Amino acid sequence: MPASQPLFDLSKIDLARIAMKREEMERYIPHRGAMFLLDGIVWHDAAMSAGLAVKHVRDDEFWVPGHIPGRPLLPGVLMIECGAQLASYLYYKRSGVDSFAGFTRIEDVEFRGQVVPGDTFYVLCKEVKFSIKRFITEIQGMVNGQVVFQARIHGMAFPGLGEKRQISEPVLRRN
Repeated sequence: MPASQPLFDLSKIDLARIAMKREEMERYIPHRGAMFLLDGIVWHDAAMSAGLAVKHVRDDEFWVPGHIPGRPLLPGVLMIECGAQLASYLYYKRSGVDSFAGFTRIEDVEFRGQVVPGDTFYVLCKEVKFSIKRFITEIQGMVNGQVVFQARIHGMAFPGLGEKRQISEPVLRRN
């Protein structure tokens, strides 16, 4: 897929709608404090194999004073982390796994634009491969209708690592 094209068609998705607020997301995403980066889940498909999240980039975030003083730019690693958090949410919802899911590989990362305070940063995630223990997803970030980054990330469940969460019934246990 060309980098300038979104992973899926956004034209039928209401980008102003929040399907799941940050407080509800805490049930699935283990991050807290400044490292909980997403503001909400906007949309996901019924199979939990694709999803869209939003981050409203604020001027009071921890990285603003130090990541390019005078012209703050959202660090690329935090863009990737936003995608990783959305991929984790989809994985937890789909699998029902209640242990920590971590990332084992990040591939084919490209940065194509800047994200600055005041931007609405949309994160797209689409499954490439899924099993109960491992997953691979394509992720993208978009601002003003333009793809600003993309990557492929791999993750896996790490039983016994991190706090267990009360996950609802899985959407789909096996492929």
